[in-house]
Amino acid sequence: MKICIVGQGYIGLPTAALFTRSDCEVVGVDVNEEIIDNLNKGKIHIEEPGIAEIIKNAIDNNRYHASLTPEKADAFIITVPTPYIADNYSCDLSYVVEACNEILPFIEKGNTVIVESTIAPMSTDDVIKPIFEKSGYTIGKDLYLAHCPERVLPGKIIEELIHNDRIIGGITPECSKKASEVYGQFVEGELMLTEAKTAELSKCMENTYRDVNIALANELAKICAEIGVNALDVIKMANKHPRVNLHSPGPGVGGHCLAIDPYFIYAKAPETAKIIKLARDTNNSMPQFVYENVCKIIPEGKISIFGVSYKGNTGDDRESPAYEIIALLENKGYEIAIYEPHIERENFVDFNEAIEGSNLILILADHNEFKEMDYESIKDKMETSIIFDTKNILEEVPKGIELYNYGNLYKLN
Repeated sequence: MKICIVGQGYIGLPTAALFTRSDCEVVGVDVNEEIIDNLNKGKIHIEEPGIAEIIKNAIDNNRYHASLTPEKADAFIITVPTPYIADNYSCDLSYVVEACNEILPFIEKGNTVIVESTIAPMSTDDVIKPIFEKSGYTIGKDLYLAHCPERVLPGKIIEELIHNDRIIGGITPECSKKASEVYGQFVEGELMLTEAKTAELSKCMENTYRDVNIALANELAKICAEIGVNALDVIKMANKHPRVNLHSPGPGVGGHCLAIDPYFIYAKAPETAKIIKLARDTNNSMPQFVYENVCKIIPEGKISIFGVSYKGNTGDDRESPAYEIIALLENKGYEIAIYEPHIERENFVDFNEAIEGSNLILILADHNEFKEMDYESIKDKMETSIIFDTKNILEEVPKGIELYNYGNLYKLN
């Protein structure tokens, strides 16, 4: 089978890699010419274990190549971004529509088209299906269309693509069957056949469920800071109940899923989806909450930002709340130094340069590098040895270092 995958990012590239391991011929399509050139040289632009080796092997064995344009194939998979439209929170399908139009000249009867991008309920029926019908195809008879959302964790994408159950949402039962044959080549989890609109809403609700639960933890952290209670102790004690699992509060919610997908549901039923919207508002308020507490800890000076990735031990900083926090601090006049061991940028610095003369370390990512640090250097090089851990990853620090987290913020009031 030949597979054409449009989008070679955090989902498209790992998916391409796994199809090549099943002896498929894969062409990876992307609009970024630099990414295409690097991929054809075996250079990987995302940080994800196992991908580089698989792609290099596939290139050597002529099972993978990257291209700026699609090619004829048996199956086409679309994995492009779907941001939300700020005015009404609806799903921006422009990249998906563009990808559909881009593959149209290469589609033949009998092909399967799969949209993996997270989309709002009814998008496949109302927007995507008509694109192919206008070109003369009968969906379910001579062209098979399905929505099969990804559901993976950065850092474990290969493992989860293989072992997680997969939702296969076809426009017709025959579409679901054809799409399941595509994924059946490497997916070892259950292939759950359903209709497209059910698959769309299921994916959005998976991320909404997590967003709402994170919002509950974040709201608890705010309440505890206000009334003088240790939020981390509350969570620890409450979670001893066999049917309670409160999440850990943090600096906000990032990523291309949790920070966006709930809006797709809200936009479809804004008068009804009140809990979903309130959860989004709560999580969006956390950068301001972090900023206000930083101002209480130190009114001025240098701040060492530790981590801008939204996910620990990855270089994925999409929708990261860290950037809003940094902007707020810079606008207030703080000097900022960013240490991010998983991302290379000209304005990022190493550990020693970040802490030199600093008044505060602000931990915004739960990287392993931050769980055990050179505390002697911190005491020697910082102007004031203070850490504000918004990810609650440090249980204790040596004498001479002051630690703030969501357990003791109430002391600032």
